Amino acid sequence: MNNEKIGFIGLGNMGYPMAKNLEKAGFTLSVYNRTPDKAAGFAAASRVYTHVEELVQESDVIFTMLTNDSAVRAVYTDILKLDITGKLFVDMSTISQQGSIQLAQSIQERGGAFIDAPVAGSTMPATEGTLIIMAGGDERNIARAQPYFAKMGKLTKHVGNNGKGIAAKLAINYFLATIYQGLAETVAFSGKLGISRTDMLEIINESASGSGATKVKTPLLLKDQYAPAFALDLMLKDILLAREAGASYPLTDTLVDTYQSAHDSGLGEQDVMAIIHHILST
Repeated sequence: MNNEKIGFIGLGNMGYPMAKNLEKAGFTLSVYNRTPDKAAGFAAASRVYTHVEELVQESDVIFTMLTNDSAVRAVYTDILKLDITGKLFVDMSTISQQGSIQLAQSIQERGGAFIDAPVAGSTMPATEGTLIIMAGGDERNIARAQPYFAKMGKLTKHVGNNGKGIAAKLAINYFLATIYQGLAETVAFSGKLGISRTDMLEIINESASGSGATKVKTPLLLKDQYAPAFALDLMLKDILLAREAGASYPLTDTLVDTYQSAHDSGLGEQDVMAIIHHILST
């Protein structure tokens, strides 16, 4: 068993099951969450910290899984005041590419190492340990993190230097945004023509147009209930980050307009597939 001490900061819908998989694998784990009650499930087998600084000081490899650039900056502002020599930081959040690169530089200047390693997959793959991890950073640091990645994901893809993991994540989520909007429009259109959702979704999923993305959202569409596996607001954030990073294509403004309007209509905290409610209302 690896003797490194692992820290995990951010126990939201994704971070919690990811950290749980590290705990189940038997690693020496410490956790922190801004809202302490979310860490209660780790108290029996891992150490729960109430201050980021203490967790970092006692850990060798620190994972962060946070909501956005603002949350990442808030956490790392405190971390960068510490002696982080020799420590490896692995940010699995989806933030701006520029912000991630700047963070990598700041950590390296202080003697630490950094990987940007966002993931493809939502809460179920996070629970099952079958995420796809897109890693940007030095090959030696990727190798150091690989025993932990292997417990959280089914594939780690080293896509280049710092910032490239984020680049891959923004690209794949851009694609997912088009799939989910297309799926919602297709279900809305077929319903307008008198085809039931059950029939249409079976046709989609059994045809060449079906995919893991369409299949995982099918139960939500059939029940017309959208508990958030991946919240619509997070998809909107990622589309805006993609545009900021240079996405400027025929679908870009359409995606931004649709997801922004869905957010404005109060759907932001529901699953991304709740976009269908906005489409049906227009």
